[in-house]
Order: sequence, then structure tokens, then C-alpha cells
Amino acid sequence: MDANTLNRLLEFAVERQASDLHFKVGDPPLLRIKSILQPHDFPKLTYQDTRDIAQIVLPYGLQDIDLDRLKELDFSYSVPGTARFRVNVYRQRGTLAAVMRIVPFEVPTLQELELPGCVGDFVSEERGLVLVTGVTGSGKSTTLASIVNEINVTRRKHIITIEDPIEFLFRSEVSSISQREIGADTDGFATALRAALRQDPDIIMVGEMRDTETIDVALKAAETGHLVFSTLHTSDAPRTVNRLIAVFPLEQQRQVRIRLAESLRGVISQRLLPRADMSGAVVAAEVMKATLTITDCIRDEDKTHLMRDYIIKGADQYRMQTFDQHLTDLYLRGVISRRRRLVRPRTLRTSSVRCVSAITRPPEKLGKTLPSSLPPRGVRRVLRRGALALVGSIGSAATRCSTSNLICCRVSAASDFAPRWVVPTWSEVAKV
Repeated sequence: MDANTLNRLLEFAVERQASDLHFKVGDPPLLRIKSILQPHDFPKLTYQDTRDIAQIVLPYGLQDIDLDRLKELDFSYSVPGTARFRVNVYRQRGTLAAVMRIVPFEVPTLQELELPGCVGDFVSEERGLVLVTGVTGSGKSTTLASIVNEINVTRRKHIITIEDPIEFLFRSEVSSISQREIGADTDGFATALRAALRQDPDIIMVGEMRDTETIDVALKAAETGHLVFSTLHTSDAPRTVNRLIAVFPLEQQRQVRIRLAESLRGVISQRLLPRADMSGAVVAAEVMKATLTITDCIRDEDKTHLMRDYIIKGADQYRMQTFDQHLTDLYLRGVISRRRRLVRPRTLRTSSVRCVSAITRPPEKLGKTLPSSLPPRGVRRVLRRGALALVGSIGSAATRCSTSNLICCRVSAASDFAPRWVVPTWSEVAKV
């Protein structure tokens, strides 16, 4: 395969709005479109094809590398006028293979990504640590680039990015941006972070915090008055806190909790979900900010599991939200379908909670069988049979929901927070 053929294939992938391309001996090139890996009418790749692809995309300075000894390598590749690509070349069963992630030339804005408005609040932070978390392929790098670029066009700061490899290319607007790539410009994340502290930065973006040393230096940078952005492969805020602390030796974890409580400014955890019309994907995000109660939960390991409750309570005052709240909002606005909105059934606590939880079931099956006052144990049994939890805000008997199969709501009385169970009439639900 020659360079022109490869570039035409990459252009085809961009036109089809693919997110990734896979090249492996014995298979045709595969495109991941809308989260689904799809084959197309391409010939199967030979040993020489994948070797040619690896040689073509290798960056200048690595062209003399011995491909027969190559095990794995990360770098970037660019097709002028089309897109940039984050490339991983690796060896499998004695042959070379490659996966290329498409990275647009233009950095999308927070509005174009349809991220919650509260994510933009981190743009104005002056110091501390802000983390974007999620599984592989959830859009962490794109969200991080969007936040950094928002700072770039609105604030006069010196921004240093440390990436492996460089994905989005930034043009200095109001800010001045320096981008460093592991391997080409520096030896590693920890080394680059230490050096960055002597380069007069205001903001440091670390592509990923992979080890104890990098996390320790990132915390030091946040403690010394810098604003640090980075990513982790964790699914929500409590797990993020636990992961950061767990990488340190046991005898250091108490001190690390105190450091993290003082430095952490927020956690954005996100997932990508297919849109209801299957036209693409949308981000569902959990946003936690370091309020006094959240800081206390970080400092005290016995309270870390309470973070989600405090996120719910601080939704209006501090502009925070849980995954369940955002999923429900996306569903009610018709952005995602009912099947994608389903959340894992949870056992409701018997203690009072400042939220409304609704159980959805076809009204003809359960609508007339539930009493107006239902004991918590009975409701837990219903949840275990597969009912879904919809999280809203405290207030009325019928949560603000457009579904017609709402069965009952758990609410807290505003005066004494005494839990009670209410079955709204279907006429009440229809008005909502």
C-alpha cells in the first residue's frame, strides 16, 4: 500500500464520520462508526500492507526505526486538509497492526460538544486540579481540549500541554500555548511536569496521569498555585478520588487525602451514548465541584461514599449533577432513547434523601396495585424486579416527567424530612 492509497482511505473514513480505523493482517480495514466496528468493501490486508502503513505514518525522526523489533509505539499523523490521527502501531501474532483515532483540526467548543453549562465554570479557576474521567473512547481528550481552548480565547495565560502524542493542535489566541509531546520533546510525563514548573506556566494540561510519580508532581503543581488539568480512566467522582489515593503506599495515603482535599477543584466524569435518532453520540456527564462538604468527604475516607448524595443536594446551588440527573434530562428532552436511559436499579435507602425517585412500570400492570403509602422494603422489591430510578428535585408528589407510566415517587417533606410514599393520579402525571 502506498501513501496516496492510505490517505484516500483516511479521507473516506473522515467523510463517513468514523472515529477509529483498524488495520490488521488478514482483515480488511475496519471503521468504527457510531460506536460500531464496521467492515467495508476493501481488500484484506497482507503482511506487507500493514508494514507499509506503519512505515508511511511513522513521524520524521523515527523513519529509521527497525520495524522487525517494534512492539508498540504511539505517535500522530496528519493528512493536510483532512484531519490529524492519533496512531498506535503494535505487534500481534508476529505481524504489525495499527489503530488510528481521528482528531479534527478544529477544536470543538463546549457548546458544540453539548456539555453541561457547569463544565464551563472550570475555565475561570485560578489554581488547583481539575480531572476529566471516563472509559477509553468516552471523549476525555476532546473535552479537555475544549476547556483549554476556551481559556486560550478568553484569558491571558501561559498554557503548557504535555501529551502522548499531541492530538489537537492549538493556535495561540489570547493565551500563549506550548505543546510538548512525549518522546519527541520530553522523556516522560513526570519529567515534563517538573520542567514545566520552571517554565512560568499558569495552566498545565497533562494528557494522562499514569503513575504515582506523575500524580505526585501534578499535586505539587496544583499546590504551588498552578491550574492543572488531566484525565483518568475512572467512571465517576468517588472512584476517581479512591484511585488517586490508592496508587500511593499505605503509609502515605492519609497525607495524600489531605493534599487532594486542598487541591482538587472538580471532576468531570463522562460517557458517550447514541442519540435517539442514531445521528451520532451525545455526552452524559457527572460534574462534581470541591465544595466544603465534598472536601470533607475527600479528607475522611469513611465519608467518600457520600459524595454522590452531596452532588445531588448541591445541584442547584453549586451547579453540580450526577449521571442519573443528566441521563434523565437527556431522555426528557428526547436526545436519547428510553433504552439508552436505563440505569442500574439501586436499593433505595430507608433514611430520608433530598431527591425524588420514581418507579416506572406499565400502568395497566402496577398502576392500581400500589397503595398510597408503601413501605420502603416493598419498594426495594419492586426495584429489584427491574424498575428504573429517575432522579429529579425535591418538591411535588409527581416528579417532572413526561412519561405516562409513572407509578410512585419517594419524596421528603420540606418541614421535617419525613419520608413518605405517594402515588400520583394519572391526571396529575398528564399535566406534568
